[in-house]
Amino acid sequence: MPGRINPPLPTGTRNHARALRRSCTEAEQALWYRLRGGRLGGLKFRRQHPVPPYVADFYCEACKLVVELDGSRHDDQTDRERTRFLEAKGLRVLRFWNNEILQQTDAVLEVILRTAHDRTLTPTPLPEGEGL
Repeated sequence: MPGRINPPLPTGTRNHARALRRSCTEAEQALWYRLRGGRLGGLKFRRQHPVPPYVADFYCEACKLVVELDGSRHDDQTDRERTRFLEAKGLRVLRFWNNEILQQTDAVLEVILRTAHDRTLTPTPLPEGEGL
């Protein structure tokens, strides 16, 4: 986008994202094949996209959507903290197990597409009596 200036990424985060792109899992490869080049409803996804201090597995900027793949090495507590951080940045987070990607690819893609299109564009008002 012309005129858009992004602040520089921390070197460690940028290098980590690059390394992850070179060493992706079978599930990441399978999902990337279906997401890349606008293949899913014309949505543009990036893989291993830095959101310092984290690196999101897949990210759609237009929908503010993060798709995370969880394998056997994932820790529930760490994943919850990471999800909370990303949601606090205004991002919507979807998590799938690697075996879901490999065995139920079409169902996963449908969830991603539905979530991307269901994105609320206006803020939900606070309940009566809350806020200022």
